[in-house]
Amino acid sequence: MRSWPLTLRGTGALVVALGCLIAAPMLGLEELVWFAVLLIAAVLWGAVTQFGLRRRLDATRQVVPALPAVGEDARVRVHATVHGSLPVPPGQWRDRLPRSLAGDARGVFPALRPGSGSRTIELRYGVRPRVRGIHRLGRLQVTSTDPFGLVRRSQAAGEATDVVVTPELVDVPALAAMAVQTGGALPAATSRLGQGADNLIPRAWAPGDSMRRIHWRATAHRDELMVRQEEQEAAPEATVVIDLDAARWPARASAPGGDRGFEAAVSACLSITTHLAREGFAVSVVDAHGTPLAERIDPEEHSGLGDLAFLLATVAPTGTGGGLHRLAERFTGGLTGPVILLAGSLGLSDAAPLATIAPHSALPILLTAAPESGALPAVRARGWRAAALTGAEPLATVWQELERRAAASESAATEGESA
Repeated sequence: MRSWPLTLRGTGALVVALGCLIAAPMLGLEELVWFAVLLIAAVLWGAVTQFGLRRRLDATRQVVPALPAVGEDARVRVHATVHGSLPVPPGQWRDRLPRSLAGDARGVFPALRPGSGSRTIELRYGVRPRVRGIHRLGRLQVTSTDPFGLVRRSQAAGEATDVVVTPELVDVPALAAMAVQTGGALPAATSRLGQGADNLIPRAWAPGDSMRRIHWRATAHRDELMVRQEEQEAAPEATVVIDLDAARWPARASAPGGDRGFEAAVSACLSITTHLAREGFAVSVVDAHGTPLAERIDPEEHSGLGDLAFLLATVAPTGTGGGLHRLAERFTGGLTGPVILLAGSLGLSDAAPLATIAPHSALPILLTAAPESGALPAVRARGWRAAALTGAEPLATVWQELERRAAASESAATEGESA
Protein backbone atom coordinates (compact mmCIF):
# COMPACT_ATOMS: atom_id res chain seq x y z
CA MET A 1 0.00 0.00 0.00
CA ARG A 2 1.24 3.45 -0.91
CA SER A 3 -0.25 4.94 2.27
CA TRP A 4 1.71 2.56 4.53
CA PRO A 5 4.97 4.37 5.36
CA LEU A 6 7.07 1.27 5.96
CA THR A 7 8.81 -0.73 3.30
CA LEU A 8 8.68 -4.50 3.20
CA ARG A 9 11.95 -4.52 5.15
CA GLY A 10 10.59 -2.07 7.73
CA THR A 11 7.38 -4.03 8.13
CA GLY A 12 9.41 -7.19 8.62
CA ALA A 13 11.56 -5.46 11.25
CA LEU A 14 8.49 -4.50 13.26
CA VAL A 15 7.08 -8.02 13.03
CA VAL A 16 10.40 -9.51 14.19
CA ALA A 17 10.62 -6.96 17.04
CA LEU A 18 7.12 -7.82 18.20
CA GLY A 19 7.95 -11.52 18.06
CA CYS A 20 11.09 -11.00 20.10
CA LEU A 21 9.19 -9.07 22.78
CA ILE A 22 6.67 -11.92 23.05
CA ALA A 23 9.26 -14.70 23.02
CA ALA A 24 11.76 -13.07 25.43
CA PRO A 25 9.87 -13.74 28.74
CA MET A 26 8.82 -17.18 27.54
CA LEU A 27 12.39 -18.20 26.73
CA GLY A 28 13.99 -16.16 29.48
CA LEU A 29 16.35 -14.45 27.02
CA GLU A 30 16.99 -10.77 27.86
CA GLU A 31 18.98 -10.37 24.63
CA LEU A 32 15.77 -10.71 22.58
CA VAL A 33 14.38 -7.62 24.32
CA TRP A 34 17.44 -5.55 23.46
CA PHE A 35 17.32 -6.80 19.88
CA ALA A 36 13.65 -5.82 19.61
CA VAL A 37 14.43 -2.37 21.04
CA LEU A 38 17.22 -1.97 18.47
CA LEU A 39 14.87 -2.81 15.60
CA ILE A 40 12.19 -0.42 16.84
CA ALA A 41 14.78 2.32 17.31
CA ALA A 42 15.99 1.83 13.74
CA VAL A 43 12.44 2.16 12.42
CA LEU A 44 11.83 5.27 14.54
CA TRP A 45 15.09 6.81 13.34
CA GLY A 46 14.09 6.18 9.76
CA ALA A 47 10.71 7.83 10.39
CA VAL A 48 12.43 10.88 11.89
CA THR A 49 14.80 11.27 8.96
CA GLN A 50 11.94 10.98 6.44
CA PHE A 51 9.11 12.88 8.12
CA GLY A 52 10.72 14.86 10.94
CA LEU A 53 12.93 16.97 8.64
CA ARG A 54 11.18 19.59 6.57
CA ARG A 55 11.82 19.22 2.85
CA ARG A 56 9.80 20.89 0.13
CA LEU A 57 9.88 19.89 -3.53
CA ASP A 58 8.77 21.82 -6.58
CA ALA A 59 8.73 20.84 -10.27
CA THR A 60 8.29 22.51 -13.64
CA ARG A 61 8.23 20.92 -17.10
CA GLN A 62 9.36 21.79 -20.57
CA VAL A 63 8.10 19.81 -23.56
CA VAL A 64 10.16 19.81 -26.77
CA PRO A 65 8.68 20.47 -29.26
CA ALA A 66 6.15 22.72 -27.56
CA LEU A 67 3.33 21.48 -29.83
CA PRO A 68 4.06 17.80 -30.50
CA ALA A 69 2.03 16.03 -33.18
CA VAL A 70 0.38 12.64 -32.97
CA GLY A 71 3.03 9.97 -33.55
CA GLU A 72 5.91 12.42 -33.08
CA ASP A 73 8.52 11.73 -30.42
CA ALA A 74 8.75 14.47 -27.81
CA ARG A 75 11.14 15.05 -24.93
CA VAL A 76 10.00 16.15 -21.48
CA ARG A 77 12.42 17.92 -19.18
CA VAL A 78 11.37 18.08 -15.53
CA HIS A 79 13.22 20.58 -13.35
CA ALA A 80 12.83 19.33 -9.77
CA THR A 81 13.82 21.87 -7.12
CA VAL A 82 14.55 20.91 -3.51
CA HIS A 83 14.08 23.78 -1.08
CA GLY A 84 16.23 23.46 2.01
CA SER A 85 19.82 22.80 2.99
CA LEU A 86 19.45 19.30 4.44
CA PRO A 87 20.70 16.25 2.52
CA VAL A 88 18.26 14.32 0.34
CA PRO A 89 18.51 10.52 0.23
CA PRO A 90 18.27 8.71 -3.10
CA GLY A 91 14.91 7.44 -4.26
CA GLN A 92 12.61 6.89 -7.21
CA TRP A 93 10.64 9.43 -9.24
CA ARG A 94 7.60 8.96 -11.40
CA ASP A 95 5.69 11.47 -13.50
CA ARG A 96 2.01 10.77 -14.10
CA LEU A 97 1.22 10.08 -17.76
CA PRO A 98 -2.28 9.94 -19.27
CA ARG A 99 -3.15 6.99 -21.50
CA SER A 100 -3.02 9.26 -24.54
CA LEU A 101 0.76 9.69 -24.09
CA ALA A 102 2.99 6.63 -24.38
CA GLY A 103 6.29 6.68 -22.51
CA ASP A 104 8.29 5.58 -19.48
CA ALA A 105 8.23 8.49 -17.03
CA ARG A 106 10.19 7.12 -14.10
CA GLY A 107 13.74 6.79 -12.91
CA VAL A 108 16.21 7.14 -10.06
CA PHE A 109 16.12 10.34 -8.04
CA PRO A 110 19.75 11.07 -7.09
CA ALA A 111 20.92 11.80 -3.57
CA LEU A 112 21.71 15.45 -2.80
CA ARG A 113 24.38 16.54 -0.37
CA PRO A 114 23.78 19.29 2.17
CA GLY A 115 23.80 22.74 0.60
CA SER A 116 22.60 26.26 1.01
CA GLY A 117 19.36 27.44 -0.56
CA SER A 118 17.52 25.58 -3.31
CA ARG A 119 19.00 22.85 -5.46
CA THR A 120 17.63 21.86 -8.88
CA ILE A 121 18.13 18.68 -10.86
CA GLU A 122 16.86 17.84 -14.33
CA LEU A 123 14.92 14.67 -15.07
CA ARG A 124 14.25 13.59 -18.65
CA TYR A 125 12.00 11.13 -20.42
CA GLY A 126 10.39 10.67 -23.81
CA VAL A 127 6.73 10.46 -24.80
CA ARG A 128 4.86 9.72 -28.02
CA PRO A 129 1.34 11.20 -28.28
CA ARG A 130 -1.39 8.80 -29.42
CA VAL A 131 -4.35 11.20 -29.56
CA ARG A 132 -4.56 14.89 -30.38
CA GLY A 133 -6.01 17.28 -27.81
CA ILE A 134 -4.96 18.79 -24.48
CA HIS A 135 -3.40 16.30 -22.06
CA ARG A 136 -2.07 16.76 -18.53
CA LEU A 137 1.35 15.68 -17.35
CA GLY A 138 2.01 15.27 -13.64
CA ARG A 139 2.16 15.63 -10.80
CA LEU A 140 5.71 14.45 -10.12
CA GLN A 141 5.92 11.78 -7.40
CA VAL A 142 9.24 11.35 -5.56
CA THR A 143 9.64 8.38 -3.20
CA SER A 144 12.68 8.12 -0.93
CA THR A 145 13.73 5.80 1.89
CA ASP A 146 15.97 6.12 4.94
CA PRO A 147 19.54 4.75 4.75
CA PHE A 148 18.38 1.39 6.17
CA GLY A 149 15.50 1.09 3.70
CA LEU A 150 12.89 0.77 6.46
CA VAL A 151 10.70 3.86 6.02
CA ARG A 152 9.61 5.45 2.76
CA ARG A 153 8.17 8.86 2.01
CA SER A 154 6.28 9.88 -1.12
CA GLN A 155 5.96 13.54 -2.08
CA ALA A 156 4.00 15.16 -4.88
CA ALA A 157 5.93 18.03 -6.45
CA GLY A 158 4.70 20.92 -8.55
CA GLU A 159 1.52 21.17 -10.57
CA ALA A 160 0.30 19.31 -13.64
CA THR A 161 1.30 20.67 -17.05
CA ASP A 162 -1.03 20.91 -20.04
CA VAL A 163 0.40 19.56 -23.29
CA VAL A 164 -1.30 20.47 -26.56
CA VAL A 165 -1.00 17.65 -29.10
CA THR A 166 -1.67 18.63 -32.70
CA PRO A 167 -2.99 16.31 -35.44
CA GLU A 168 -0.62 13.99 -37.23
CA LEU A 169 1.27 15.82 -39.98
CA VAL A 170 1.69 13.63 -43.05
CA ASP A 171 4.14 14.37 -45.83
CA VAL A 172 1.82 14.66 -48.83
CA PRO A 173 3.51 14.05 -52.20
CA ALA A 174 3.12 16.62 -54.97
CA LEU A 175 0.37 15.89 -57.47
CA ALA A 176 2.51 16.25 -60.57
CA ALA A 177 -0.03 14.42 -62.75
CA MET A 178 -2.69 16.97 -61.79
CA ALA A 179 -0.69 20.08 -62.60
CA VAL A 180 -2.70 20.48 -65.80
CA GLN A 181 -5.81 20.95 -63.66
CA THR A 182 -4.40 24.21 -62.30
CA GLY A 183 -3.59 25.50 -65.74
CA GLY A 184 -0.24 23.73 -65.81
CA ALA A 185 1.07 26.13 -63.21
CA LEU A 186 1.61 24.43 -59.92
CA PRO A 187 4.05 26.95 -58.44
CA ALA A 188 7.37 25.86 -57.04
CA ALA A 189 8.02 26.66 -53.41
CA THR A 190 10.41 29.54 -52.89
CA SER A 191 11.25 31.80 -50.00
CA ARG A 192 10.27 34.83 -52.11
CA LEU A 193 6.70 33.72 -52.71
CA GLY A 194 5.57 35.32 -49.48
CA GLN A 195 6.19 38.77 -50.96
CA GLY A 196 5.71 37.77 -54.58
CA ALA A 197 8.34 37.22 -57.28
CA ASP A 198 10.03 40.35 -58.54
CA ASN A 199 9.41 41.34 -62.16
CA LEU A 200 11.69 44.33 -62.79
CA ILE A 201 10.25 47.07 -64.99
CA PRO A 202 11.77 50.56 -65.41
CA ARG A 203 9.88 53.77 -64.64
CA ALA A 204 10.77 57.44 -64.55
CA TRP A 205 12.69 58.68 -61.55
CA ALA A 206 10.66 60.61 -58.95
CA PRO A 207 11.83 62.71 -55.98
CA GLY A 208 12.48 60.44 -53.00
CA ASP A 209 13.66 57.44 -55.04
CA SER A 210 16.93 55.96 -53.88
CA MET A 211 19.88 56.35 -56.23
CA ARG A 212 20.61 52.67 -55.67
CA ARG A 213 17.50 51.79 -57.66
CA ILE A 214 18.59 53.56 -60.84
CA HIS A 215 18.18 51.33 -63.90
CA TRP A 216 21.27 52.41 -65.88
CA ARG A 217 20.48 50.48 -69.06
CA ALA A 218 17.00 52.01 -69.31
CA THR A 219 18.42 55.44 -68.44
CA ALA A 220 20.92 55.24 -71.31
CA HIS A 221 18.24 53.96 -73.70
CA ARG A 222 15.65 56.64 -72.94
CA ASP A 223 18.05 59.46 -72.14
CA GLU A 224 16.29 60.18 -68.86
CA LEU A 225 16.77 58.94 -65.31
CA MET A 226 14.93 55.64 -64.80
CA VAL A 227 14.60 53.46 -61.67
CA ARG A 228 13.68 49.82 -61.12
CA GLN A 229 10.03 49.17 -60.25
CA GLU A 230 9.22 45.82 -58.63
CA GLU A 231 5.89 44.33 -59.62
CA GLN A 232 4.43 41.86 -57.16
CA GLU A 233 2.98 38.56 -58.30
CA ALA A 234 -0.09 37.41 -56.41
CA ALA A 235 0.08 33.87 -55.05
CA PRO A 236 -2.56 31.48 -56.44
CA GLU A 237 -5.34 30.67 -53.98
CA ALA A 238 -6.54 27.33 -52.64
CA THR A 239 -9.37 26.42 -50.28
CA VAL A 240 -9.49 23.54 -47.81
CA VAL A 241 -12.98 22.73 -46.51
CA ILE A 242 -13.57 20.41 -43.55
CA ASP A 243 -17.13 19.35 -42.75
CA LEU A 244 -17.87 19.85 -39.05
CA ASP A 245 -21.54 18.88 -39.15
CA ALA A 246 -21.98 16.31 -36.37
CA ALA A 247 -24.72 14.46 -38.23
CA ARG A 248 -22.30 13.52 -41.01
CA TRP A 249 -19.84 11.76 -38.72
CA PRO A 250 -21.09 8.29 -37.71
CA ALA A 251 -19.34 8.14 -34.32
CA ARG A 252 -20.39 11.72 -33.37
CA ALA A 253 -17.52 11.86 -30.90
CA SER A 254 -17.34 15.01 -28.80
CA ALA A 255 -13.71 14.45 -27.75
CA PRO A 256 -10.60 13.99 -29.94
CA GLY A 257 -9.81 10.40 -30.83
CA GLY A 258 -13.35 9.06 -30.67
CA ASP A 259 -13.97 8.94 -34.43
CA ARG A 260 -11.31 7.35 -36.62
CA GLY A 261 -12.65 8.91 -39.80
CA PHE A 262 -12.81 12.39 -38.30
CA GLU A 263 -9.26 12.07 -36.98
CA ALA A 264 -8.11 11.16 -40.50
CA ALA A 265 -9.94 14.22 -41.88
CA VAL A 266 -8.39 16.57 -39.30
CA SER A 267 -4.92 15.19 -40.04
CA ALA A 268 -5.58 15.58 -43.78
CA CYS A 269 -6.72 19.18 -43.25
CA LEU A 270 -3.42 20.14 -41.61
CA SER A 271 -1.26 18.03 -43.93
CA ILE A 272 -2.84 19.23 -47.19
CA THR A 273 -2.86 22.86 -46.04
CA THR A 274 0.84 22.61 -45.18
CA HIS A 275 1.55 21.00 -48.55
CA LEU A 276 -0.32 23.68 -50.50
CA ALA A 277 1.37 26.51 -48.58
CA ARG A 278 4.78 25.01 -49.33
CA GLU A 279 3.81 24.72 -52.98
CA GLY A 280 3.18 28.46 -53.12
CA PHE A 281 -0.59 28.70 -52.58
CA ALA A 282 -2.39 31.13 -50.31
CA VAL A 283 -4.68 28.73 -48.43
CA SER A 284 -8.04 29.48 -46.80
CA VAL A 285 -9.38 26.89 -44.33
CA VAL A 286 -13.15 26.96 -43.82
CA ASP A 287 -15.93 24.67 -42.61
CA ALA A 288 -18.75 23.40 -44.82
CA HIS A 289 -20.79 26.54 -44.06
CA GLY A 290 -17.99 28.72 -45.42
CA THR A 291 -16.97 30.04 -42.00
CA PRO A 292 -13.19 30.61 -41.80
CA LEU A 293 -11.49 28.45 -39.19
CA ALA A 294 -8.22 30.37 -39.26
CA GLU A 295 -6.53 33.32 -40.88
CA ARG A 296 -5.59 32.85 -44.51
CA ILE A 297 -2.20 31.16 -44.70
CA ASP A 298 0.18 32.81 -47.13
CA PRO A 299 2.94 30.79 -48.81
CA GLU A 300 5.73 29.80 -46.45
CA GLU A 301 3.86 31.39 -43.54
CA HIS A 302 4.96 29.05 -40.79
CA SER A 303 3.29 30.97 -37.97
CA GLY A 304 -0.06 30.62 -39.71
CA LEU A 305 0.42 26.86 -39.96
CA GLY A 306 1.24 26.71 -36.26
CA ASP A 307 -1.94 28.61 -35.41
CA LEU A 308 -3.95 26.21 -37.57
CA ALA A 309 -2.36 23.17 -35.90
CA PHE A 310 -3.18 24.60 -32.48
CA LEU A 311 -6.80 25.16 -33.51
CA LEU A 312 -7.17 21.67 -34.99
CA ALA A 313 -5.82 20.09 -31.80
CA THR A 314 -9.24 20.40 -30.15
CA VAL A 315 -11.69 20.75 -33.04
CA ALA A 316 -14.74 18.46 -32.92
CA PRO A 317 -17.91 18.02 -35.01
CA THR A 318 -20.40 20.58 -33.69
CA GLY A 319 -22.32 21.77 -36.76
CA THR A 320 -26.08 21.48 -37.27
CA GLY A 321 -26.13 20.03 -40.79
CA GLY A 322 -26.83 21.28 -44.28
CA GLY A 323 -23.35 22.68 -44.84
CA LEU A 324 -22.52 20.86 -48.08
CA HIS A 325 -25.74 22.04 -49.72
CA ARG A 326 -24.87 25.68 -49.01
CA LEU A 327 -21.18 25.42 -49.78
CA ALA A 328 -21.75 26.20 -53.46
CA GLU A 329 -22.62 29.80 -52.56
CA ARG A 330 -18.95 30.42 -51.75
CA PHE A 331 -17.86 29.44 -55.27
CA THR A 332 -20.35 31.28 -57.46
CA GLY A 333 -17.84 33.62 -59.09
CA GLY A 334 -15.20 32.86 -61.67
CA LEU A 335 -12.56 30.15 -61.68
CA THR A 336 -10.73 29.65 -58.39
CA GLY A 337 -7.78 27.47 -57.43
CA PRO A 338 -7.79 24.00 -55.87
CA VAL A 339 -10.71 23.15 -53.58
CA ILE A 340 -10.13 20.24 -51.21
CA LEU A 341 -13.28 19.06 -49.43
CA LEU A 342 -12.99 16.76 -46.40
CA ALA A 343 -16.42 15.30 -45.71
CA GLY A 344 -17.94 12.79 -43.32
CA SER A 345 -20.74 10.73 -44.79
CA LEU A 346 -21.46 11.25 -48.49
CA GLY A 347 -24.71 10.22 -50.15
CA LEU A 348 -26.07 10.27 -53.67
CA SER A 349 -28.15 13.32 -52.77
CA ASP A 350 -24.93 15.30 -52.20
CA ALA A 351 -23.72 14.86 -55.78
CA ALA A 352 -26.08 17.50 -57.22
CA PRO A 353 -25.07 20.44 -54.95
CA LEU A 354 -21.40 19.52 -55.23
CA ALA A 355 -21.69 19.50 -59.04
CA THR A 356 -22.04 23.29 -59.00
CA ILE A 357 -18.66 23.70 -57.27
CA ALA A 358 -16.45 21.61 -59.54
CA PRO A 359 -16.70 23.90 -62.62
CA HIS A 360 -15.47 26.85 -60.53
CA SER A 361 -12.34 25.07 -59.24
CA ALA A 362 -9.18 24.36 -61.18
CA LEU A 363 -8.64 21.25 -59.05
CA PRO A 364 -11.65 19.93 -57.06
CA ILE A 365 -10.69 17.12 -54.67
CA LEU A 366 -13.10 15.35 -52.31
CA LEU A 367 -12.12 12.97 -49.52
CA THR A 368 -14.94 11.35 -47.58
CA ALA A 369 -14.88 9.17 -44.47
CA ALA A 370 -18.13 7.28 -45.07
CA PRO A 371 -19.28 7.20 -48.71
CA GLU A 372 -22.55 5.50 -49.54
CA SER A 373 -22.64 2.96 -52.34
CA GLY A 374 -22.40 4.76 -55.67
CA ALA A 375 -21.66 8.18 -54.12
CA LEU A 376 -18.02 8.36 -55.23
CA PRO A 377 -18.71 7.51 -58.90
CA ALA A 378 -21.54 10.08 -58.86
CA VAL A 379 -19.33 12.97 -57.73
CA ARG A 380 -16.49 11.84 -60.00
CA ALA A 381 -18.86 12.06 -62.94
CA ARG A 382 -19.48 15.70 -61.98
CA GLY A 383 -15.82 16.69 -62.14
CA TRP A 384 -14.45 15.85 -58.68
CA ARG A 385 -11.33 13.87 -57.92
CA ALA A 386 -12.85 11.77 -55.14
CA ALA A 387 -11.64 9.01 -52.81
CA ALA A 388 -12.51 7.45 -49.45
CA LEU A 389 -10.50 8.53 -46.41
CA THR A 390 -11.65 6.29 -43.58
CA GLY A 391 -8.41 6.14 -41.62
CA ALA A 392 -7.77 2.54 -42.66
CA GLU A 393 -5.24 3.65 -45.29
CA PRO A 394 -2.59 6.35 -44.85
CA LEU A 395 -3.33 9.76 -46.31
CA ALA A 396 -0.26 9.56 -48.57
CA THR A 397 -1.61 6.36 -50.14
CA VAL A 398 -5.04 7.91 -50.77
CA TRP A 399 -3.39 11.04 -52.18
CA GLN A 400 -1.29 9.00 -54.57
CA GLU A 401 -4.42 7.12 -55.63
CA LEU A 402 -5.95 10.45 -56.66
CA GLU A 403 -2.89 11.17 -58.78
CA ARG A 404 -3.07 7.73 -60.37
CA ARG A 405 -6.73 8.22 -61.25
CA ALA A 406 -6.00 11.65 -62.70
CA ALA A 407 -3.16 10.25 -64.81
CA ALA A 408 -5.37 7.41 -66.04
CA SER A 409 -8.16 9.86 -66.89
CA GLU A 410 -5.79 12.10 -68.85
CA SER A 411 -4.36 9.08 -70.70
CA ALA A 412 -7.84 7.89 -71.62
CA ALA A 413 -8.78 11.37 -72.84
CA THR A 414 -5.62 11.59 -74.96
CA GLU A 415 -6.26 8.20 -76.52
CA GLY A 416 -9.85 9.24 -77.28
CA GLU A 417 -8.68 12.38 -79.07
CA SER A 418 -6.13 10.38 -81.05
CA ALA A 419 -8.78 7.91 -82.13
